[in-house]
Amino acid sequence: MKSNRSIPSATVIPVLVYPDVRAAVEWLTEVFGFAERIRIGEDHRSQMRIGEDGAVIIADVRGERTAPTPGVETHLLKVRVEDVRAQYERVTSRGAAIVTELAEQPFGELQFTVDDLAGHRWEFCESVRDVAPEEWGGTVVGE
Repeated sequence: MKSNRSIPSATVIPVLVYPDVRAAVEWLTEVFGFAERIRIGEDHRSQMRIGEDGAVIIADVRGERTAPTPGVETHLLKVRVEDVRAQYERVTSRGAAIVTELAEQPFGELQFTVDDLAGHRWEFCESVRDVAPEEWGGTVVGE
């Protein structure tokens, strides 16, 4: 893939709509520990870095784009981290709305779910053990 300094290098880059781009960038930086990479206009868009190789674009409300509706889940962003307990402590200490408490899952992930200031749902997880998909009811289809 050709390199371009104007776009994150991640293969998949979600674009999330927020009513206030600058407030979202500030919140995601403070509460989740993300880092702003590129600002596009004062309140139009922002590219944010998530860990070593993740990215998200924060976009403004415009035209048909709208922020989430309270009480309606249309998506979930899963973010793998090195230390999910530390991420949980960071998020809860800053008053974020926890949806699902930190718990180990049968498929080997320790995870929790949180809503951000606009209602986007995020799931932070850490692999704590290697589990074959067949052990929890999954089926490997291709690799």
